[in-house]
Amino acid sequence: MLDFFTTDVLSLIIVSLGVGVAVGLTGMGGGALMTPALIAFGIPPVTAVANDLVASAANKSVGALVHWRQGSPHLRIAGWLMLGSIPTAFAGAFIVQSFGEPEVANEILLTIIGVALMLAAVTYLARTLVRLANPVGAEDDVQVKPLRTVGIGVLGGTLVGITSVGSGSVIMVTLLLLYPALSPRKLVGTDLLQAVPLVVAAAISHVIVTGVDWEVLVPLLIGGPVGTYLGSRLSTVVKPAVVQNGIVIVLSLTSLALLGVPPFWVGVVGATMLILGPLIWAVIVHRVADRGTVHEHPDSGRPPP
Repeated sequence: MLDFFTTDVLSLIIVSLGVGVAVGLTGMGGGALMTPALIAFGIPPVTAVANDLVASAANKSVGALVHWRQGSPHLRIAGWLMLGSIPTAFAGAFIVQSFGEPEVANEILLTIIGVALMLAAVTYLARTLVRLANPVGAEDDVQVKPLRTVGIGVLGGTLVGITSVGSGSVIMVTLLLLYPALSPRKLVGTDLLQAVPLVVAAAISHVIVTGVDWEVLVPLLIGGPVGTYLGSRLSTVVKPAVVQNGIVIVLSLTSLALLGVPPFWVGVVGATMLILGPLIWAVIVHRVADRGTVHEHPDSGRPPP
């Protein structure tokens, strides 16, 4: 385990700063990046999830405050999400506790986190494709769908409560599917706002069941909020897509490693994604964008010149 005033602690501060920037900029990647990073430092999965959730409660509060002041959250949608996510997020630690002894729980949780990271990577890509296929409309025309929104909250709350992954990935892309007219900034602001009580509820239950490790938590609380604030401020001038591809690669390879894929094949997949990924992705984006353009101009029967 970590000691204070060591290079490990400094490394944790730097990593949490970078993760915070990603959260503030994209609204995604908090638990998906920080939890596996903690595991890489040798911290047991159950402890990593508990400390990451407590730190995330502070990080997302900072990001939500910035987006609130910029007027971006959709308050009604956020409210319905909270109705579904808060109770299920609170149940997360007790679900993990039901896995059995710490050794067994850590092994099971490691696999669940691996699956959750792959899901996060897929939803990252899906978010971009859905946005291209469904161009942003007039936000005043957004019709709130309470039952479906609560359902998204239930799904996201359960996933976050167990793994700390999902508040900025699964919830984000399902929101985009349900409300394609929301602008990227309003989508990020809404997700960050609802994520605060969600993560707080999950953190409280994990503190009750697991407790916190201050040698892990303090570095996260130092670097995370600063990074989230900077990322939230940069969201007005930096396109989230700038960091998206790198995050997808990191999440995918980390997921494979946690699921027990041999290092050789993880390296092969990583090399393939780096070499062929940009070309394949460019072709997919081009085709989806073309279809979205045609959808915008049904009378013409073809994309405009």
